[in-house]
Amino acid sequence: MGSDATAPVTVESINPKVLKCEYAVRGEIVTHAQRLQQQLQTNPGSLPFDEIIYCNIGNPQSLGQQPITFFREVLALSDHPALLEKPETSILFSSDSIARAQQILSSIPGKATGAYSHSQGIKGLRDAIAEGIAARDGFPANADDIFLTDGASPGVHNMMQLLLRSESDGILCPIPQYPLYSASIALHGGTLVPYYLDEATGWGLEISELKKQLEDARSKGITVRALVVINPGNPTGQVLAEENQKQIVEFCKNEGLVLLADEVYQENIYVDDKKFNSFKKIARSMGYGEEDLPLVSYQSISKGYYGECGKRGGYMEVTGFSSSVREQIYKVASVNLCSNISGQILASLVMNPPKLGDASYESYVAERDGILKSLARRAKALEDALNNLEGVTCNKAEGAMYLFPQVRLPEKAIEAAKEAKKAPDAFYALSLLESTGVVVVPGSGFGQVPGTYHFRCTILPQEDKIPAIISRLTAFHESFLNKYRD
Repeated sequence: MGSDATAPVTVESINPKVLKCEYAVRGEIVTHAQRLQQQLQTNPGSLPFDEIIYCNIGNPQSLGQQPITFFREVLALSDHPALLEKPETSILFSSDSIARAQQILSSIPGKATGAYSHSQGIKGLRDAIAEGIAARDGFPANADDIFLTDGASPGVHNMMQLLLRSESDGILCPIPQYPLYSASIALHGGTLVPYYLDEATGWGLEISELKKQLEDARSKGITVRALVVINPGNPTGQVLAEENQKQIVEFCKNEGLVLLADEVYQENIYVDDKKFNSFKKIARSMGYGEEDLPLVSYQSISKGYYGECGKRGGYMEVTGFSSSVREQIYKVASVNLCSNISGQILASLVMNPPKLGDASYESYVAERDGILKSLARRAKALEDALNNLEGVTCNKAEGAMYLFPQVRLPEKAIEAAKEAKKAPDAFYALSLLESTGVVVVPGSGFGQVPGTYHFRCTILPQEDKIPAIISRLTAFHESFLNKYRD
């Protein structure tokens, strides 16, 4: 390889939007963790821990969560239809998974899961998803409004590409936020307009804060195009109250904003006094129809109790846009031909799982509830442990898959971080990794109130590993504070 100075492509000559884009969930600390993992494999016993525990990303099956049996049976039969002709299939597979696979295959031209589909996704699968949305919300849904995507992320990129014309266009995003939003806004050349969630009220979303940030952005000549709301919250885990959602819908309606509703954690609710309501359901219950509010709702097969991250499936439901704008959204979708068919099938199953009376219903419910109840227990155990640490406060995880504790770092630690040219919370997270093998993401990767320090930790390691994580984290934290105590 030639030197960078003489190379036809240098860091200085690439698209500056790429340089501006950052994605902390797979950033420097994770790269270092992968190096340490390699070291453990080649030189066991060389580090003060024997394994790396990845608490940095919502990737459930990588940490031992098992896939839902019904979903995988349907997927296997759909991908290999010859199995449906074999007599032993009726013994190995449930009768409803066989029936569902036959139904899905009948909607695919040539029964070919290896072929391209319609650019929005297979019509029969979109019909099933629309039925699931209607059953969830109590309001009609239309298959033509659904665009199946490789996870929720491409749908977010599609809308940023559509809405952002230049740096003069802005998107209101929560802080803390999932870094996909800051990254996609940077890549598409727009401006992130932050609104701060209130940590003191359990990461509350205040309409007064939205108005303040909107007015401030407009005074700087920024045209704010859309509001991003993540419900349940990532990384913050709060679940919005219905009244708050109504205020948000009213705000978007009054200010002429597109509402981008990230609802990928809709199945992950861990408290009895909160429930998930989609923004579409809220808007329709307020009497707002298609023409009143442009709304894009995101769902994914990667989260919930299913955790099918590697299968890359999801959808966006696009309502409230004119037919001419819809044509442009379809055009952009068609550039990518279609999303992968396995992900499309799983998205239809997630929104239309077995029902009471189906052969798989009882086993499906047992698997689903077992996973969700275990996640709730893990969240509570980690939350209690974090709140027992000196100088650490952690809000309750009402939903999603993460905790986002605040860590009050000693001044000496902040100075040591500056000397190491690291953000203080990144310095803490790196020290945690090197001492314990536990991988978390610094709060600076999500955004936080200046002068505060956090980290995001998933609740996904299997339940039998949680006590070890807690003991490692507790011992590290005490040692870190003693080392840098003012």
